[in-house]
Amino acid sequence: MPIKLNAIEMGQPGIAGGGDKKYYARANTDGEVTLEGLSKTIARMSTVSGTDVLAVLHALVEVMTDGLADSKNMRLGDLGSLRVSISSEPRDNKEDINGSVVRGSRVIFTPGKKIRNMLKTLEFVKNN
Repeated sequence: MPIKLNAIEMGQPGIAGGGDKKYYARANTDGEVTLEGLSKTIARMSTVSGTDVLAVLHALVEVMTDGLADSKNMRLGDLGSLRVSISSEPRDNKEDINGSVVRGSRVIFTPGKKIRNMLKTLEFVKNN
């Protein structure tokens, strides 16, 4: 199935008032797949019950959360990997770097080979 696109008008970044406004393509999501829905789909594709799949997925979230909080990269085979990234305030001296300079953190997902290959073959259509 193709990815549906919407046209979004945006101004130029860093210019007061937005400068010249132009249209950009943005992917339009079409619903969502929940953890429960994912578990039911996996159960239909295997001999494992949906309840067991859901239990494993919940455990995966817990294990990944603990690993990421412990400075570990989480490598998930063909799915990809997750790691924590931070942004911080600058300091003049290396000695001044500590936890108080961290402004925020986020999780970065790097897709595995199978997902990267899927991204290369996507088709796009304008959402009417």
